[in-house]
Amino acid sequence: MQTPTKEKVIIVGSQLADSDLHFQYSMFELESLVSTAQGETIATLTQKQDKPHPATYIGKGKLEELQQLEEELTPDLIIFNDELSPSQQRNLQEKLKGKVLDRTQLILDIFAQRARSKEGKLQVELAQLQYLLPRLAGQGILLSRLGGGIGTRGPGETKLESDRRHIRRRIDEIKNQLQVVVNHRERYRERRKRNRAFQIAIVGYTNAGKSTLFNRLSTAQAFEENQLFATLDPLTRKLVLPSGYSAILTDTVGFIQDIPTTLIAAFRSTLEEVRDADLLLHIVDSSNPDYENHEKTVQHLLTELEMDHLPQLTVYNKSDEIFHEFVPRSGEYLIMSAFNEADRQRLKQKIESMAIENMDDYQVIVPSDEGRLLAVLKNDTILREFVFLEEEQSYKCKGYVLKEHPVKAALDLYGI
Repeated sequence: MQTPTKEKVIIVGSQLADSDLHFQYSMFELESLVSTAQGETIATLTQKQDKPHPATYIGKGKLEELQQLEEELTPDLIIFNDELSPSQQRNLQEKLKGKVLDRTQLILDIFAQRARSKEGKLQVELAQLQYLLPRLAGQGILLSRLGGGIGTRGPGETKLESDRRHIRRRIDEIKNQLQVVVNHRERYRERRKRNRAFQIAIVGYTNAGKSTLFNRLSTAQAFEENQLFATLDPLTRKLVLPSGYSAILTDTVGFIQDIPTTLIAAFRSTLEEVRDADLLLHIVDSSNPDYENHEKTVQHLLTELEMDHLPQLTVYNKSDEIFHEFVPRSGEYLIMSAFNEADRQRLKQKIESMAIENMDDYQVIVPSDEGRLLAVLKNDTILREFVFLEEEQSYKCKGYVLKEHPVKAALDLYGI
């Protein structure tokens, strides 16, 4: 099978108040996004300015430089490192021959490639249409240049050129379909709440190693690859802790700086799954020189998603390639490698000790004919002592149980 030829891309960035180092990482990340979208960066153009040019994002002289570079290299695409306003995009497209995209469209395109579930696909399409609507501007210049490739995956292919009503109708349709999915998940969550398991959500910057860790903790088969946004649809699996207690582990989509606001809104419902978590595992790539900024980005997005109040354990992953100037933040943290079995065991022990902090302890003597209750104690609580008392034909049990677990009423009956 013939491999498709990669589209040639020039990337353009405007450095405002950022430090040189942070701006370099941001441009490197844009290059990684291009690569993830099956493109190839052939040139980079940057400009330092106090604020982006209101009409063309970059200044007049730099735009002329870009036009000369385009003449020389004939790229398929020119991708800008920020979200362009509708007028900036229109003005740039008039002055350039290649297709003009911004960082938001690139991220949306990658999401369109990666969505697997029906819900994921709907959410991407919703975000793309919401991005597209204010950019139609009464003429189809932008869309008439959609010829396949980066920026056209998803609804771009349907060429919804000027029919705003059609787009609005489709947005309403998608919202209704997503509401059905959300209602279904709500019922599922309520059922899970009644069974009351300890819920752990893995969050973190894209490509921090979340899926790698998820797979090795839960023996699941989440897609893992050294690419941005390798995981899009949330996956939930069972995690067995050292005591034998089963918790629920959910892997989530990676966060990224300057994430499109339409995407935050679209993926809010996916991350609803996480808002009930008892513990967040915040995975940080300790080998990345920009790790501090990645941590801040994740914390900022957790605040936006109203999840910053949840207990958190920061897991500094990739310890075998740790950045030489790395310093962990204060708070609960663990430095490890997802590939190291001993490190994974340490992580499970740490999770178990943090789970116990959220639980009540109990001591009970349960008659041996109460088989169902004994089974619940073995499966749904962290059991520390389980001794058969021959004289009383009963079991002495000690352990920890989640505060709202339904079994607590029965434990009160047999409490010592």
